[in-house]
Amino acid sequence: MSASGIKKVVLAYSGGLDTSIIVKWLQDQYRCEVVTFTADIGQGEEVEPARAKAEAAGVKEIYIEDLREEFVRDYVYPMFRANAVYEGEYLLGTSIARPLIAKRLVEIANETGADAISHGATGKGNDQVRFELGAYALKPEVRIIAPWREWDLLSREKLMAYAEAHGIPVEQKREGRKSPYSMDANLLHISYEGYDLEDPWTEPSEEMWRWTVSPERAPDRPTYIELGYRNGDIVAIDGEEMSPATVLATLNRIGGENGIGRDDIVENRYVGMKSRGCYETPGGTIMLKAHRAMESLTLDREAAHLKDELMPRYATLVYNGYWWSPEREMLQAAIDQTQSVVNGTVRLKLYKGNVIVVGRRSETDSLFDESIATFEDDAGAYDQKDAEGFIRLNALRLRVAAKRKG
Repeated sequence: MSASGIKKVVLAYSGGLDTSIIVKWLQDQYRCEVVTFTADIGQGEEVEPARAKAEAAGVKEIYIEDLREEFVRDYVYPMFRANAVYEGEYLLGTSIARPLIAKRLVEIANETGADAISHGATGKGNDQVRFELGAYALKPEVRIIAPWREWDLLSREKLMAYAEAHGIPVEQKREGRKSPYSMDANLLHISYEGYDLEDPWTEPSEEMWRWTVSPERAPDRPTYIELGYRNGDIVAIDGEEMSPATVLATLNRIGGENGIGRDDIVENRYVGMKSRGCYETPGGTIMLKAHRAMESLTLDREAAHLKDELMPRYATLVYNGYWWSPEREMLQAAIDQTQSVVNGTVRLKLYKGNVIVVGRRSETDSLFDESIATFEDDAGAYDQKDAEGFIRLNALRLRVAAKRKG
């Protein structure tokens, strides 16, 4: 046993430079056995090569798992039932993946008898908070090793030198070029930080974007799609039933082809600093617009308005890493209770970066009553004379206050 008392550590492992170095660093620094966990949550890269890299590093217990369906079904879909948007713009693509990874880290630690878990998040960012709050919520006595808060390898040059000194292979290029940005991807989004984006005045280069064409280069003819909803979740596209992960992947493709989902944000990190990031969330952008359209037809006014009041709190909880908190679970229960009536179909027109709602219908749960709302003869369905008393009662406090001012 090492001096720290840690014999085995489960590492969230991507197979990239940082986590490859962390494997060796943990082995040397803690004299412990390392278990690697690699999740496929739709990042668009092969995860299987991580197995060979881990084996080459002497790892004996290697977990590689396809979590795409669980990710969308149990994390993305519940979040979109809440219409969650952080600070008015960010669709929480990175944030929502962290609780799932934290859960599996803890589960694998329990399965393998590991003493601790570890991750490659830096000491400046939100992800360290998200991973660790999630882990503590699920395993209160868990020990966590965050190398970026312990080592002195605080630059890419030092990381490269460490890799060279310890014979850790480094991929210099992928598909002919190496992105200069710090990137994170999953089925919901891809993010870009660092490099020239550190100047908030600098416009992102067109070459940076990977999932979407620019609105200028999008087709000159609109694309129409119909999304079928059941209990607040999309279950079909153009009448074809699909699994949650297939729905999101399909919407990413269609949205990307139409220049939808680019965002350039300066956000407030939980650790206190402002950070500029760019995001591509084509499927999520479509989902948010469509879900609100479906709710506009089926939700009671006060339930819808209360949801809107709760949403910023919900979004902040997800952003800050409190997915497993009792308050998020309480809000989720309230939100999910409203979704039993969110059933029907939304028709959208996608055109040059725009998501335009052009139709919505619900055979079973629509609250839209044409006989009441019509501008034509309503045959007595609504007595307009009733509005006078309604207005006078609601004006009473205003009239009294105005007299006092006078």
